[in-house]
Amino acid sequence: MKSIVAALMLVASLLLGGCGYNTIQTQDEAVKASWSEVVNQYQRRADLIPNLVNTVKGFAAQEEKVLVGVTEARARATSIQVTPELLNNPQALQKFQAAQGDLTTALKSLLMVTENYPQLKSDQNFRDLQAQLEGTENRITVARNRYIAAVQEYNGTIRKFPSNLTAMVFSYEVKPNFTVENEAAISAAPTVDFAPPSN
Repeated sequence: MKSIVAALMLVASLLLGGCGYNTIQTQDEAVKASWSEVVNQYQRRADLIPNLVNTVKGFAAQEEKVLVGVTEARARATSIQVTPELLNNPQALQKFQAAQGDLTTALKSLLMVTENYPQLKSDQNFRDLQAQLEGTENRITVARNRYIAAVQEYNGTIRKFPSNLTAMVFSYEVKPNFTVENEAAISAAPTVDFAPPSN
């Protein structure tokens, strides 16, 4: 009798080991971690914006519409609560992505306006902030790509047999992936021109 129970336990542990539960847990955590990095980089960008706006305001106060637009876009982007549950809600994820896209567009408008102010472009503080912003935009792109890869791996696992059965039993569902309209334009870092202004 003991040998039958031991054999059944061995078979059960082998079946459970191959069901994909641990893989699903690991990949779910990888998705959450990569999403945290996306949010971290967006927060870094949001933290740079007040200093950038104040620096531009000192040189180009007449560009109030653009400055207000950036400030409002930042407020909208940072007002959306980003929780792990957001990753399972396509509508909430879309809203977050749209707010970040609006902020990207507002920042591009701000940087275009600065082209009209040679003194601003030569200001060391502005150049430092602009370089930090460019680096942050690059980090956002890398973080989003890692998130997309993590979601792709997770979604592939929970759709494959036999882990799809485990996913069904434990109510794991396909996660929506990061998508934006005109991805190529949004993921491009702002152009930074350090050439001295022509006279």
